[in-house]
Amino acid sequence: MVRAAAPFQQGPVTKFEDLRGGVGIFTGQGGTIGWLVTPDGALAVDSQFVATANACVAGLKDRSDKGIQLLINTHHHADHVSGNPAFRPVVKSIVQQANAAKYHRDTTTQNAAQQAYADVTFGSSWSTALGGEKVSAKFYGPGHTGGDAIVVFEKANIVHMGDLLFNRMHPFIDRPNGASIVNWSKALTKIADEHKDSLFIAGHAKAGLPLTVGRAEVLAFRDYLSAVTDAARDGMRAGKSLEEITRVTAIPGFEDFAGSPPRLTLASALTVAYQELGGVVPKS
Repeated sequence: MVRAAAPFQQGPVTKFEDLRGGVGIFTGQGGTIGWLVTPDGALAVDSQFVATANACVAGLKDRSDKGIQLLINTHHHADHVSGNPAFRPVVKSIVQQANAAKYHRDTTTQNAAQQAYADVTFGSSWSTALGGEKVSAKFYGPGHTGGDAIVVFEKANIVHMGDLLFNRMHPFIDRPNGASIVNWSKALTKIADEHKDSLFIAGHAKAGLPLTVGRAEVLAFRDYLSAVTDAARDGMRAGKSLEEITRVTAIPGFEDFAGSPPRLTLASALTVAYQELGGVVPKS
């Protein structure tokens, strides 16, 4: 008997995209990777998973005669740091906000040997210069997690938002690791005010929408988070249960936001807002 050939398993499609000023994005599997290539070397922001991180490392090495100097992680989630081991042998340092570094270690104790942790951490801000570009990272308090940082390429005027920005998507809000939907809204207001004419790189985007956007989309996502919080608060004041509050299928004015179960849904966002506002979630 002749056995049929097994179907070919193709890996994730990867792509480098140039933006401006030596800055670009890399897409594959996971959160958007940002990169900078200069005559003095390259750096990357976030690392996705190992398979696509290896492709990113190879591509950056092809683009940079001086190699890759740094890796910066915007936060600790697996789709942003699991590729760190691919970068570890070729970079001088891995940089994380101090809370993110703690969450990274605390949430990966069972597979620590497969991780590559930060060797440089910071509290509120950090910066470096590379090839004429100033790169800075800043922490605005709890948001998507308790340790998110944005990364700013000042000369290029580009801001990598990590998962502080989901373009028209219901976000994951990691309350066990310090998230605050209320402060997240405030942080986005501050970021938008400080970078009024910047190009923003989103961590994730709704299918068919771009990963690079202007200030208006940052404010639209801020308004979505505020509307979710208001919907939960209004429901609680009306004496509604969590089940009743999360039964809605859309928030008025934000019907175009999409996601994927179980974590990237309107119900999950409303549940976190309900908890943060003092509601008690029934045990399942």
